[in-house]
Amino acid sequence: MVKKIIGFVSAHKLIALVLTGLAIFSGYLGYQKFATKEESVRYVSESVKKGVLVLSISGTGQIANSNQVDIKPKVSGNIVSINAVNGQKVKKGDLVAQIDSREAATEVAEAKANLEVAQLDLQELIMPTDQSTLLQAKNSLKDAEDSLIKLRLEHENSYKEAIDDKTNAELNLEESYVDAYNEIADTFLSLPDVVGGVYNVILSNGIIESGASTEGSSNKWALVNSINTNDWQERDKLTNYLNSAEGAYRDVKTEYDSNFEDYREVSRSSEEEMIENLLAQTLETSQNLADLIKLETNAIDYWVYYRTENKLSVFSAVSTYQSNLSSYTGIVNNQISSLLSIQNSIKNYKESITDAVKNIADMEINQPMEMAKSERTLEEKRDAVTDLEEGATELEIRNKEIAVEQKRNALVKAQQTYSDYFITAPFDGMIVNLDVVLGDNVSGSDTVLTLITDDKIAEVTLNEIDIAKVKLGQKVILEFDAVPGLSVTGEVVEMDVLGTVTQGVVSYGVKIGFDIQDETVKSGMSVSASIIIETKPDVLLVPIGAIKASGDNSYVEVMVDGNNVRKEVTTGLSNDMTIEIIEGLNEGDEVITQTINSGYSSTAGSSSSESSKNQGPDAMGGAMMMMR
Repeated sequence: MVKKIIGFVSAHKLIALVLTGLAIFSGYLGYQKFATKEESVRYVSESVKKGVLVLSISGTGQIANSNQVDIKPKVSGNIVSINAVNGQKVKKGDLVAQIDSREAATEVAEAKANLEVAQLDLQELIMPTDQSTLLQAKNSLKDAEDSLIKLRLEHENSYKEAIDDKTNAELNLEESYVDAYNEIADTFLSLPDVVGGVYNVILSNGIIESGASTEGSSNKWALVNSINTNDWQERDKLTNYLNSAEGAYRDVKTEYDSNFEDYREVSRSSEEEMIENLLAQTLETSQNLADLIKLETNAIDYWVYYRTENKLSVFSAVSTYQSNLSSYTGIVNNQISSLLSIQNSIKNYKESITDAVKNIADMEINQPMEMAKSERTLEEKRDAVTDLEEGATELEIRNKEIAVEQKRNALVKAQQTYSDYFITAPFDGMIVNLDVVLGDNVSGSDTVLTLITDDKIAEVTLNEIDIAKVKLGQKVILEFDAVPGLSVTGEVVEMDVLGTVTQGVVSYGVKIGFDIQDETVKSGMSVSASIIIETKPDVLLVPIGAIKASGDNSYVEVMVDGNNVRKEVTTGLSNDMTIEIIEGLNEGDEVITQTINSGYSSTAGSSSSESSKNQGPDAMGGAMMMMR
């Protein structure tokens, strides 16, 4: 068999070669498919540290050949002091002139006071709690507990009283409707006699039937005819009285009849509204009947007055009518008083029910809010005692420390602003062109004086965006291409007010004075300047590359016990290298700055410290290697 294979191969060398190649390639593919892959993920991390965040802008230029600088104020105001003259030589830092600084001095004093208050708050927070303060807090807590119990009891009692008031008003209202019906019934027991009596006074024939010496178809005309015909004014006046009474009677009689019919339709079990309407109707009828009685009384009294004045006899029937009308007045007035009293009682009890319902509704709204407020007060008192017993938390202390830092920074800023009101020589030199006088108002665009110096001056150029961030007095770090490794500090002593346009690009010149003169620096040398526009000391810093974004939020990845944990952060200022962390991280946290995915079975290159864990092909994450 082997010989046959060898013979076949010898006879068919090309075919054998192709088959061999195919076998090798297939084996390679199989190996690629089934061989174990060992992936390694490395995390490069860096500790969160506290430090100084420096924000700067860069510019290039040369060392000036002519060292003449225009000195301009950093603030605006009136010149109150001039301490130099033209031609005078001055040293760096010498006071040349002063601008009115009273407002700035006040701001410094306020900043000092604010810092002192913040420091006292911090000191008070970290001081151990004295027993007297703790006892006061506990007493305050006990008072809050007692107040809550008392308030709950008051609420229960007042709510019960409101319910009782409503119930009593409803019962009283129900009784008032019963009383109303009874009084209406009593009224209609009395009114028929009264209505009949007032009819008899003017419309019956009682006077003629009693034998009086007069004539007429009714009492009305019997009374009129008993007036002497010569006394026509008195006859007319009496006639008017009697006509008014007669018309009123007919109206009252119609009203009474309708009222009586309604009364017959109503019973004690009728609806309260029907009884109340009948009460009002009966009261109105009684009041109109009382007015009728008054009209008839006026007419009879006038007739009696006339007869008496003229020494004529008074008919016995008229005397009886006069007595009856007086009795009717008392009866009807008593009925009116009773009906009004019951009507007012119904009205008052209705209002009492309405007030009670409103009071209950108000309690159901206000009492829970009052209870919640009292419970919040109790919780605050309880928390105050707990805080005093346990002391301040790290977060509370940190907040107070931040407040102290903020007030200290505000003081430093106020002091720096205050110092800007004192115009000093930025370097040694001679004063020329001192043109200001006392009282002159100057601003940042005005040249107070020109300073000629032998010291070296760097002149650099900035674009229109960067120049807006530069101010006089800002510190600068200078480096020189011709002198590798040399770094010189200085400060901004002059800036161009007007820019220069070159091919559509606006640039501004800035002059920088050296803090220390170095002999190796020569005129005409190229210089690179980093102007420090802001510094924030003692802030948490991380590499800017560690910050990632998710929507509107920023986050970092942190190593915790060998695991990658995501944490949201609040960031502040940043430069090209680092960024400020305001919230979300603590000093010493390890933030991931780079994630490296290696190839098959690859290992980490180099790191200051690293740990790894190899897993099988089905495990997620492969090998992990941390670099710090």
